[in-house]
Amino acid sequence: MTQSDFINAAPETVLKSVFGYDSFRLLQKDIISHVLSGRDTLAVMPTGGGKSLCYQIPALIFDGLTVVVSPLISLMQDQVASLNAAGINAVFLNSTVEWDDYLDSMNAIRRGETKIVYVSPEGLATARIRDLLHDERITVRCITIDEAHCVSEWGHDFRPDYLEISSIRKQFPKAVCLALTATATKQVRDDIIRNLGLQNPAVLVSSFDRANIYLNVVPKQNGLGQIVDCIRRHWGESGIIYCFSRKQVDSLTEQLEKLGYSVLNYHAGLSDEERADHQTKFIRDEVQIMVATLAFGMGIDKPNVRFVIHHEIPKSLEQYYQEIGRAGRDGLPSEALLLYSAGDIHKIRYFFDEAADREKSEQLLQGMIDYATSRICRRKTLLGYFGEKYNPQEENRAPATCCDLCDLGEIPLTDLTVPVQKLLSCIIRTNSRFGASYVIDVLLGSRQKRILENHHDEISTYGIGRELDRDQWFEVVNALLDQEYLVKTEDYSVLQITVKGSAALRNREAFKLPVAFARTVPSVNLEADGVFVPKTRSLAGANGGLMFPKPTSKKSKSKKQLSADYNRQMADALSQNEDNAALIDALKKWRRKQASELNVPPYIIFGDKTLYELVALKPRTRADLLMVTGIGENKAEKFGDGILRVISDFAL
Repeated sequence: MTQSDFINAAPETVLKSVFGYDSFRLLQKDIISHVLSGRDTLAVMPTGGGKSLCYQIPALIFDGLTVVVSPLISLMQDQVASLNAAGINAVFLNSTVEWDDYLDSMNAIRRGETKIVYVSPEGLATARIRDLLHDERITVRCITIDEAHCVSEWGHDFRPDYLEISSIRKQFPKAVCLALTATATKQVRDDIIRNLGLQNPAVLVSSFDRANIYLNVVPKQNGLGQIVDCIRRHWGESGIIYCFSRKQVDSLTEQLEKLGYSVLNYHAGLSDEERADHQTKFIRDEVQIMVATLAFGMGIDKPNVRFVIHHEIPKSLEQYYQEIGRAGRDGLPSEALLLYSAGDIHKIRYFFDEAADREKSEQLLQGMIDYATSRICRRKTLLGYFGEKYNPQEENRAPATCCDLCDLGEIPLTDLTVPVQKLLSCIIRTNSRFGASYVIDVLLGSRQKRILENHHDEISTYGIGRELDRDQWFEVVNALLDQEYLVKTEDYSVLQITVKGSAALRNREAFKLPVAFARTVPSVNLEADGVFVPKTRSLAGANGGLMFPKPTSKKSKSKKQLSADYNRQMADALSQNEDNAALIDALKKWRRKQASELNVPPYIIFGDKTLYELVALKPRTRADLLMVTGIGENKAEKFGDGILRVISDFAL
């Protein structure tokens, strides 16, 4: 079937024939139905939830043009390459396109040959593109705004250019408008509707739960050692490490290189050519790990990122959720590791003086701190921030697959009577006017200016808490909050002693709390011999022959099966069966060869999930291929013979 055959077709037909999926998931069908009926729609779906299909399928069914506003060139390139591989004519118009190709794309749009055009918000504002869209031969049927949270000042990635989109919306009143984002609180959703001028929109909010991502937060004691520990759990797999500063990015990249890891850096201090080269190598599986500032990642479609590490705490839960969402986009087990240190919070607050709204910045940061210091299930805290309740029993999901806190199980009680008495007394002597960070600084005897100006270096509790370190004190504070001995005020998170806490202190009760201080992670000796295999060693069966380091220690942890509802066929394909492992390796090598010839990332050909299903099902015919997730008619025709040949060779 050609793309013209799908005009007015049923969405299910397009889903199967073009994209190779048997059924819709999450809210896809409802969103598509609203768009096809001409109703403006705001859809909030998690990263990896299939947002792109919500406009790509209507675009094929509509008889006109769909305009997609996207913030990043890399996202446009990936989406267009993926659509072209599936037999759909889509283009992007931006500054990277050669002028002759730009003209060819514009003419194809005028002739009605192109179904989808991707533009940036800046490009949409240019006279050239606006004149093109107003051409009498073109009917704009749908305007899609991806990463729509960028239009809200409450969003973590506000972009003023997004505010101009509403003007183009007014110029095409008959076009339906679809706004898509992965992160949006109620306040951000209201901003999106108002700032984009959506008319009586349908608002659909999917679950924010990414069940395949294991949430892991640990106090940062030895950052490099903890990062290496995580990488070794994900031997040979792709990962992103986020750092707060360019200096930290470069330092960590150098340290990992010395340990033999395949790693590159990414930040605004590099040239445009360097950033583009590093990103391309990561996307194409030519490098294992990207160490980056926050400038990297939004719009990256790479589905096989297996771990995301935050070396410092992000500025908000929206930002954190967006960034961890770059792991496991294909639905396979992945990990999000946050190294938490109270000292990193001071770095972030230092820049609040430059923020347009310091109070708003503090409020967003506090949500992140509450998550990192929570004593209850991480997933419950994270989803609760976005207004969603999490009940693993209802979803038949084992708590142990959820987060580090659920893995701990029930924590035994520890007698912390003396430290708690010191803490509560310090809160009283500072007149119950400060948050946990300040009170802990007083207990540790800090000489910071604010404490000296308040004369709190002269009170009896100053410097009496050095038996615990800063992170351990935060553990105690959080336990007291959970046990309702303390509360935090909503505005500035000031610690206040409850009636229960006052009575316990007055009556000299024992404070036995469920606190388990974090274990110490051994440091990594960069000069030690034999820690890792040199990066020049080729690993059979790992990412199609990529050059990745392998831990030599027999004590390395095996990767956890992190998702209880993980597809059983894939679990079989990923088992220790040597034939399956060899076939996976062969298919990955075949995929890399095809991707190289087409000059696209490997996942544009097929994602890992499709490869694992091919190994599990071992199709013999072209018809069998159409039963595999992610293989539509066009891909079966284009790549079918090659796939069947690889599988057949292993059956002999």
